Amino acid sequence: MSMNKKQEVGLRLKQFREAQGISQKTLAEKCGWGASRIGNYEAGVRSINLDDAEIIASVLKIKPYQILFDASEIEALPNVGQIDIQPKFQNSFPLLSSVQAGQWTEACEAYSLDEIDEWYEATVKTSERCFWLRVQGDSMTSPSGVSVPEGTLVLVDTEKEHGNGSLVVAKLTDVNEATFKKFVSDGGQDYLKPLNKDYKTVPINGNCKIIGVVVEARLRLI
Repeated sequence: MSMNKKQEVGLRLKQFREAQGISQKTLAEKCGWGASRIGNYEAGVRSINLDDAEIIASVLKIKPYQILFDASEIEALPNVGQIDIQPKFQNSFPLLSSVQAGQWTEACEAYSLDEIDEWYEATVKTSERCFWLRVQGDSMTSPSGVSVPEGTLVLVDTEKEHGNGSLVVAKLTDVNEATFKKFVSDGGQDYLKPLNKDYKTVPINGNCKIIGVVVEARLRLI
């Protein structure tokens, strides 16, 4: 069954949104709308007018026409040449210390660009609000399954929403620096769980802020 125009536009919107790891609810809130509006757009239930496309595009840092038209439609327009319609993403981010990472807030990054000596490129699509963190200690080292040894660089996306099983960087209220753990939700209780069984799982009871989700890991051997 072929899609109609509204469904095609909705699908493109969904692809751009998911490429940046933003939920429908988060995108709607950033646009100043109710939670269901983005879902209706993506399902093709509601048409996206130009004004709304401009608002969405501003949040996603793309152009409105990238949502409203596909490549073939753009090429067919007079005086419009071939363009790159892929979502844009910043691919170089700073390496922060665990203390700097713990001070991260949504309103203001906790570092001065002039003070950061190490920057590394990402190989995955992310939001523009990311940083690298070097893993300290062996709490995330496991003899089986996923293991992230000491010295690994992990890329933290502060705009990506965490879920059960996400590897996250978080800050406990009584600790000055960020910690890297697995987020686990079980029976209505959330936990920060080390991958190393020799370390204790920490219950989350209003004592923790999730700073971001780890989306890439890189082990430097030199």
